Amino acid sequence: MLRIAKTGLAGLGLAACLFAAAARAESGVKLYVYELLDGSRIVTGHALANKHYRLVRTGVDASGEGQFAASRNSQFFRTDPSAYDDVIRRVATAHQVDFALIKAVMHVESSFNPYARSRKGALGLMQVMPETAKRHGVHDIYDPMQNIEAGVKHLKYLTAKFNSEQYLVLAAYNAGENAVRQHNGIPPYEETQSYVRKVLSLKQQYSRS
Repeated sequence: MLRIAKTGLAGLGLAACLFAAAARAESGVKLYVYELLDGSRIVTGHALANKHYRLVRTGVDASGEGQFAASRNSQFFRTDPSAYDDVIRRVATAHQVDFALIKAVMHVESSFNPYARSRKGALGLMQVMPETAKRHGVHDIYDPMQNIEAGVKHLKYLTAKFNSEQYLVLAAYNAGENAVRQHNGIPPYEETQSYVRKVLSLKQQYSRS
């Protein structure tokens, strides 16, 4: 279940919720959008028997909403950390990359916000650069499935480049492979060193759960 706080960006909240939920919904699964008394909205896969909740919409079609939502301030978007688990599992299995590693990277990169944008231009759940997405055959970088696909393909590429040394793979994902080669290890950047520690810690946490 997802909930959006009341803001002047009601359209963004609904579009973002629908798009995120649709990313993990199987074909034919119905989604329900309810508006609460305070104006916030909930997206759920279950009908809610609460007289104070107003049914706004049903359905799973959120095609094209990614660009719309991304063009606006996305700070009010919130989602459950498990929202993309099914998608992560499918992509992880397809490319033989560890589920826990992918989820940990996603957690640190975007906090599970599919419309996140960095100052350097990295986009989406896995904070993929547009040129990296194109290299891996991804065209709609705001589509959660395609974004995860691009991020996982890049992790797999870096894993091959750095002989499965995970700390180097993560450093390259954050700072770039050239920086890792230049410094013959994790670059002496506080951001990158912190990034590697956080991802590895979260990977352990997700492996246990």
